[in-house]
Amino acid sequence: MAIKGSLKEASLAEVCQLLALGLKTGCLAIADRSRFGQIFFDRGRITFARIVNRRDRLGDLLIADGRVTQAQVDTILQIQAKQPERRFGELLVENGLIRTDELQRYMRMQIEEAIFHLFTWARGHFYFEPGERPDAREIVVSMNAESILLEAARRVDEWSLIQKRVPSLELVFEIDRDRLAESGVKLSAEQNTVAALLDGERTVQQIMDVTGLSEFEAGKAVFGLLQAGLARRLGRRQESGAERPRDSEIQERHNLGIAFFRSGMLEDAAREFRRVLEVAPDDLRARFHLALISMRQGEFRDAARELVQMARRYGPQYPVLVNLATSFRCMGRIDDALLALSEAENARPGTPHVALSRGVVLLEAGRLGEAADAFDDYRTRLGEGERPDALYYYHAGLTAALSGDANRAQSLCWEGLETHSDSAPLLLLAGLAGERLGDLDGAEMFYRRTIEVEPSLAQAHKDLGDIAHERGSMDEALRLYQRATELAPDLGDDVYARLGTLHYRGRNREAAIRCWTHALELNPSNDVVRNQLEVLRHAGL
Repeated sequence: MAIKGSLKEASLAEVCQLLALGLKTGCLAIADRSRFGQIFFDRGRITFARIVNRRDRLGDLLIADGRVTQAQVDTILQIQAKQPERRFGELLVENGLIRTDELQRYMRMQIEEAIFHLFTWARGHFYFEPGERPDAREIVVSMNAESILLEAARRVDEWSLIQKRVPSLELVFEIDRDRLAESGVKLSAEQNTVAALLDGERTVQQIMDVTGLSEFEAGKAVFGLLQAGLARRLGRRQESGAERPRDSEIQERHNLGIAFFRSGMLEDAAREFRRVLEVAPDDLRARFHLALISMRQGEFRDAARELVQMARRYGPQYPVLVNLATSFRCMGRIDDALLALSEAENARPGTPHVALSRGVVLLEAGRLGEAADAFDDYRTRLGEGERPDALYYYHAGLTAALSGDANRAQSLCWEGLETHSDSAPLLLLAGLAGERLGDLDGAEMFYRRTIEVEPSLAQAHKDLGDIAHERGSMDEALRLYQRATELAPDLGDDVYARLGTLHYRGRNREAAIRCWTHALELNPSNDVVRNQLEVLRHAGL
């Protein structure tokens, strides 16, 4: 279940501690206006952290320790510019500049710094998405959250003092070189570095950019020099009137928008993409992501309208066409969805996803034989060693179940769960197939596992309640049905019909009437419930 809230109501330390103690797996996203960061957990341990648009510190850390030179870093950056899909650390190892174990150690340091910086954010909001993991290309670690939280708390206390003297990174300071020379004070390495650049012209941020120091390191160095009376504040940098580079702003907005989108913060994502369009009205990526946001919000008509305009304006591009097909499918426009997929096929012949999407559309249209053929086509299109998507196993299994082949449905579910063990829809379907084959123990196991993976899935609670009811465990069935209806009040008339019966047996007349009445509201043609309700109302129980 997703967790969200404001940092004014719960500190980041409290949220992280809750996730660590609960042994949670997922991504904690933190947003403060146009700042965005993420902390990933795996069974309560921290594995990765990042801050969008923040300077990559790996090169700075390696240079500071003398492991690489600036020239070597620049060379790797040039290679990365030609291969943007490659990670900086990966290229360092590949070119023999550091060992894999060293990369792990420095990545750990970079992750810790990102977390420490996130802990200085006192405003904004957080959002935890269970099950989310870092990109497969990222280098992950495994850190005890408690030790990180303790160090972060210490730094936050120190940072609160620093901010009183250095409230902004855009401030300009000047070192008193005569006084420094006379004092004979021994400065730390960071203070020496910063003191050499406090010339009354550079901001703290510019000094950070030049030296590679973190916010905490640079701020602490300036704070120490101020406290010793060796530096003085001159004020904020006077703007020269030069505008911020257009391409840089667009890229930063894109980065933020995509990060917000992936974390489910759709309103924040939409804001960033709209800001991109204010600067560059013809930006295709921003328009495309705004259409995706509309789809996520269930506004399929708006999404389809935007995607159609994009296809007309920019030509039949594959990502536009497959998402247009999804929008049409969700609107019930089956023929239009199939037509969009045909155009996507023309754009990228033989693409597995097109066959998979076609199968889903045909399944929803009730054309089970054609759907089964499309799913078979999907498997033949996969490359060597490429594993089918969890969506394939679910929809192909559902097609088999609806076609009356429960054995094939079960076989597909079991095969899929070998590689997608945490897929709640697949677990739920495996339980349904087991139930259809009379294997109540197996069905119960799958339903319980579904609830572990996705506690808010009402259907799993309802199905588990059905098994309890079948076995005569009425108290458990009552509890499970009530939980299902709390999660989804309009789940179905059948669950309210059974709830009414259970309340009636427990001599709770008012609850029985309430449940049966709601069952009739959901399905006015349920004559069995109607008769039970009439009998109860006139029974004078």
